[in-house]
Amino acid sequence: MPTKAELKKRVCEAIDRRRDQICRIGDHIMLNPELGFKEFETAKLVSQTMDEFGVPCETELAITGVKGVLQGSKPGPTVALIGELDSLLVSGHPNANLDTGAAHACGHNAQIAGLMGAMMGMVDARVVDDLAGRVVFFAVPAEEFVEVEYRLNLVKSGKLSFLGGKPELIKHGHFDDIDMAIMIHTHSDESLTKAAASASSNGFVAKMIRFVGKAAHAGGAPHRGINALNAAQIALNAINAQRETFQDHDSVRVHPIITKGGELVNVIPDEVCMETYVRGRTAEAILDASMKVDRALRAGAMALGATVEIETLPGYMPLKNNADLQALYGKNARARFGEDEFCTVGHRTGSTDMGDISCIMPAIHPYMSGASGPGHSVEWHISDKEMGYVEPAKSLSMIAVDLLYDRATEAKAVLANYKPEMTKDQYLDFQNNLFQTEVYDGE
Repeated sequence: MPTKAELKKRVCEAIDRRRDQICRIGDHIMLNPELGFKEFETAKLVSQTMDEFGVPCETELAITGVKGVLQGSKPGPTVALIGELDSLLVSGHPNANLDTGAAHACGHNAQIAGLMGAMMGMVDARVVDDLAGRVVFFAVPAEEFVEVEYRLNLVKSGKLSFLGGKPELIKHGHFDDIDMAIMIHTHSDESLTKAAASASSNGFVAKMIRFVGKAAHAGGAPHRGINALNAAQIALNAINAQRETFQDHDSVRVHPIITKGGELVNVIPDEVCMETYVRGRTAEAILDASMKVDRALRAGAMALGATVEIETLPGYMPLKNNADLQALYGKNARARFGEDEFCTVGHRTGSTDMGDISCIMPAIHPYMSGASGPGHSVEWHISDKEMGYVEPAKSLSMIAVDLLYDRATEAKAVLANYKPEMTKDQYLDFQNNLFQTEVYDGE
């Protein structure tokens, strides 16, 4: 039987031989971005690639998800390697879709390239012949929480239960046969090393807000109107007044936008719409901040005698990276890049639905370089294909070998040390209870 080091060497060499194919996948997806739950062409590319390599797969999971499985020679735990299919909405990006504004400005194209590269390497090197358990290659939809109104309509029509990809997959049991999950996110942060990992990151709830007033002539008879825009502005100021009540250790972030501010300049606005996230380090912090935001929204309505409709939606749970999995990722990163090219950072204030996975099983969401430009901006791009596309493939496959080698000793140790924050049923109950609609009349 080959040693673990020999298996890793074999799979990395196999990935190197597939370098051009891996890069073509990443580049193709970069130039053909698709928004969440609409990633039909990207999903088709993934399933065709799995078919090419003889990996049996399920398709159309949570609309567009693709799940392929490699079976080891012995029974054991199941390790999921994950890549996200969807893009952002950045219409000014040079590679944006001219019709939809979709653009890859966060690196999901690199995730899929790395995921497919890991699959190619593991198949070509036949490493599963010496592993115990299963490796799942899971291309998942809709991590970016965008087009909220569109997704909410899918929920209301019964086509979805949640607005994010991984929560929807959890709901329908597609993670039931998985024991732990690993993905790698491309970074463009010059302050980080080639490979990095955080301890945790924020979760959030989303809010769709509508202030309803009364239209009137803005010049001739403003006193006969109820200015919904003024109500919204007072609410925004009230939210800002709450910021000193948010404790530093809770990492609360509230960042509302006005999506509709009125129709005509000479008409008192009678309808103003807003959206916001309410982020926090813990579920308790999120719920506390959400309550304060709702109070501020009511205050704006009360001040003007307007009505406010507040629709609160479940977003994502806070991420807690598993320390044992993270240690394996760091060990491999140091071996690949050198001792000084792996770092750990504390809490991050962005959000990901990998947090939802981390509530119910061991999971990690570390980082690897390869991009330049601020994330979610028109400047973001893959600037180093080796780090962006190829090295994630190697890291994913190496950690799978680590976990499932020698009768899956490492994977069993990870599971023995892990205590889930919630059961699946508790998680689903918590998320479902976040769906709330309030209509407050400020008269």
